[in-house]
Amino acid sequence: MICGAGHSGSTLLGLILGRAEGAFYVGEGAKIRYLHDKNKPLRKRACKVCGEDCPVWSNFHWDQDQPLYRQIATHTGAHIIVDSTKNPAWIKARSNELTAAGDQGALTFLQRDGRAVLNSRFRKYPERDAATQIQSWMDQISASREAFDGFTGPKIAIRYEELATQPENTIRQICDLAGLPFQPEMLAFNEGESHPMGGNTGTQFVAARDKVADDPNAILKLTPRTHDYYAKHSGDIELDLRWKTEMSAPNLALFNEMAGEFNADMAWGDDTQ
Repeated sequence: MICGAGHSGSTLLGLILGRAEGAFYVGEGAKIRYLHDKNKPLRKRACKVCGEDCPVWSNFHWDQDQPLYRQIATHTGAHIIVDSTKNPAWIKARSNELTAAGDQGALTFLQRDGRAVLNSRFRKYPERDAATQIQSWMDQISASREAFDGFTGPKIAIRYEELATQPENTIRQICDLAGLPFQPEMLAFNEGESHPMGGNTGTQFVAARDKVADDPNAILKLTPRTHDYYAKHSGDIELDLRWKTEMSAPNLALFNEMAGEFNADMAWGDDTQ
């Protein structure tokens, strides 16, 4: 399971870990609650790559009286389930299910420079109040830290920036902790199949480009705000520091005022580094 804040690279991490032998990446597992619910948008209730005809999710029905991950494992034939939901309450519920079923969960706390996270949120939600978004990020990180500190199973805190610049070393650490078999081909996150529920559309587009790029009905569609970056993406693991050129001076000043001290141990890319 992966905790942390949205826009921190959890989709990338999930796609990588999902390529381990015997593993299956569900995307954001909490979206499974919306499967087959016609009242929800298609992007929330179906596989982001395959849509409603997904060979995995089209015929999956969650019996909420039974442990979710065991059901997914039985359905997919996997014995390692990777979930990037991040919501602390969801993680606690699934962790309790694992313990009750005699299974073992592991938790990765994925952290990223808050300026990069907030720049992504400002880009996606320009109409929303900047101060509210900054506070929301701080609250999510605080809740994730509390969940991570209280987690009693194997756990590790990593940085998105280290994942992007030292991918093999970072993934090996997670694999060693969680008992996953590391294979170098895991780092080619844009190869193989993926069937994610929810998650970052841009990263998923890069991973499934050959399947969705020419499909006019594909759920994975790049928006004008992300098209240039992801359409030209190499497909390799790359460090995204767009905040350094995109973030407006007023928003950066507000972030530093509200969250500069909070972000100090997560800051990356300053002139002093």
